[in-house]
Amino acid sequence: MKVMDQSVTAPPDRETRNKQAYYTAGQNQLIWERFRRNRTALVAGSILMAFMLIGVFAEFVAPYAPTKAGYDRAYLNGPPQWPRFWDENGFSVRPFVYSYTQQRDENYHLIFAQQVEHRRYLQFFVEGWEYQMIDSHINLPGSRFDVHLKLLATNRHLFGVDEGMVHVFGTDRQKKDLFSRVAFAIRTSLSIGAIGVFVAFVLALVIGGCAGFYGGWVDRVIQMFTDAVRVVPTIPLFMAMAAFVPADWSSEARFFFISLLLGLVGWPTLARRIRTHVLAERTQDYILAARLCGAGAPYIIRRHLLPSFTSYIIVDLVISFPYMVLSETALSFIGLGLKDPVNSLGVLLQNVTNVDVMLNYPWYFIPVPIFVLIVMAFVFVGDGLRDAADPYDVSRT
Repeated sequence: MKVMDQSVTAPPDRETRNKQAYYTAGQNQLIWERFRRNRTALVAGSILMAFMLIGVFAEFVAPYAPTKAGYDRAYLNGPPQWPRFWDENGFSVRPFVYSYTQQRDENYHLIFAQQVEHRRYLQFFVEGWEYQMIDSHINLPGSRFDVHLKLLATNRHLFGVDEGMVHVFGTDRQKKDLFSRVAFAIRTSLSIGAIGVFVAFVLALVIGGCAGFYGGWVDRVIQMFTDAVRVVPTIPLFMAMAAFVPADWSSEARFFFISLLLGLVGWPTLARRIRTHVLAERTQDYILAARLCGAGAPYIIRRHLLPSFTSYIIVDLVISFPYMVLSETALSFIGLGLKDPVNSLGVLLQNVTNVDVMLNYPWYFIPVPIFVLIVMAFVFVGDGLRDAADPYDVSRT
């Protein structure tokens, strides 16, 4: 009896499987794999996502109405009430804060003495002021366009206390809760940055794409216009535009005006980058083949050129986002942007310029590290995306 020799193929080892997965993976998978290995960018992305969630669900996160002055009449310029789990009286599984009593020091300044024996325990998903999850009011000046949309009314909030009120970041001189103001300020600043980036992206895509695709005299004219916009000083421009803003404009109108203004002055750098990518790709064989097949310029740009460097555009947008947030904060800080009672990071930073605040109310500086953390998170995420945008660069693997 003749026995047939059957050879059994051994399964590939882990290194072989990794190589096969690398060479068969798509571009998005390779970008994500490289970005995931960058621990700094991954942590920054998690922090940035947390701030975005706080901004989106600001009504739920904020325990009190941020624009209502005198919400807690017994807590004027009150210090932060940090939740704690233990003190000299022992450990508690439930976080708690102390009650306060008002007193006057030797300089007749109002201070708050802690009542250590009186604990107030934190509770979650408590009932509070009523709000709408979707509340949008757009009223553009000089037009009949007035839309007010309210949906999903509720009164649930993330946390509260079983007795009285809790102010995690303290209160200001108008007795407003700073934690609630910071939550809404994050939303406002990020929203202005998003609208400004969107406007700048559309302008940069159209102007930079036309300059790079057509070249010749079209490119020269567009580049002269781009250079003219870039050399315009931003601060005098903002001061001039702020002088023309009517005083009776609503906060929503001022919000959209600042967003559009930031977008109109922030497109030249991104337009130059798009022009460079289009110039490098327009002479490739697949572009020449599309032209020979009779495809027009809009079709080639939309279906062939843009997908070839989409990842680079995303990186540029993420990198330019913190500059928009910085611009909004700077405008509001010097009094040319949003103003009280609108909550933005720039408006909150206006309060730290007072000498009395610097000496007696240090909790007014809490928005400063939050603002720095948001900007640094954008920078690290953009740096990680820039390194991961070219997954075929073996030198950075």
